[in-house]
Amino acid sequence: MANQIRTGDIIIGGGSPLVLIAGPCVIENEKIVFEIASFLKKLTRNLDIPFIFKASYDKANRTSIHSFRGPGITDGLKILGRIKTELEIPVLSDVHRISEIELAAEVLDIIQIPAFLCRQTDFVQAVASSQKPVNIKKGQFLAPWDIAQVVEKVTSAGCNRLFITERGSMFGYNNLIVDFRSISIMRQTGWPIIFDATHSVQLPGGSGSSSGGQRQFAPILARAAVATGVDGVFMEVHKNPDKALCDGPNSLHLETLYELLPMLKRIRAAISPVSDIPILTT
Repeated sequence: MANQIRTGDIIIGGGSPLVLIAGPCVIENEKIVFEIASFLKKLTRNLDIPFIFKASYDKANRTSIHSFRGPGITDGLKILGRIKTELEIPVLSDVHRISEIELAAEVLDIIQIPAFLCRQTDFVQAVASSQKPVNIKKGQFLAPWDIAQVVEKVTSAGCNRLFITERGSMFGYNNLIVDFRSISIMRQTGWPIIFDATHSVQLPGGSGSSSGGQRQFAPILARAAVATGVDGVFMEVHKNPDKALCDGPNSLHLETLYELLPMLKRIRAAISPVSDIPILTT
């Protein structure tokens, strides 16, 4: 069974309730972000699901230089700070530069290492040194057993509160696929595993100057992941995904969650307590 980590009143892993990490891909403006966060808080409270809000203040890894990146670190952290204090929700966001970490750590409850940066040793260890809980997004180019090397980089910097997020693997050009064996393999690290249901249906660069996506498959993958015993589910959601300024094609409409979240709870209840299938070696 995975280690438990705590952020505020939320416990992740070790047989604790399934956690939801959700929000829009990027902060578009304060009004939209507060509406989404308020919706998610109300729904998860009614369903008794632990909830962490996620949104990026700067998406530094967009396909095109012309793509919307967000409000930037100063205004973005102000908005996330308001959500944290006024709505009383833990907040998570990603950092892309070592110079951002100190400022981000003053606001964020959890700092996320982006998938594309998970092999950057100095950056990973700088994030880990913040003493905040760390979410490692497994790079889509990384084999699941290689995540143990990233975990060692994090723990060697003194961080003992971390979890790992699976977000699919490259499957040729402009496509991702989820190998559900990876969840069991990464569990061998001893840390909680989260499944990113919406990035796993992304089609990177699939629309030419932006990424495409197949959001209709995200609920299917989420159900499958919960059945494997993940400790939480990560989803990017939006009021109007077709109009979203980032990751719209793979984001879920908020109303989808009315049916999906209760279903995930039922699946989780059906398999508890979780017993991992042992990995056999020759």
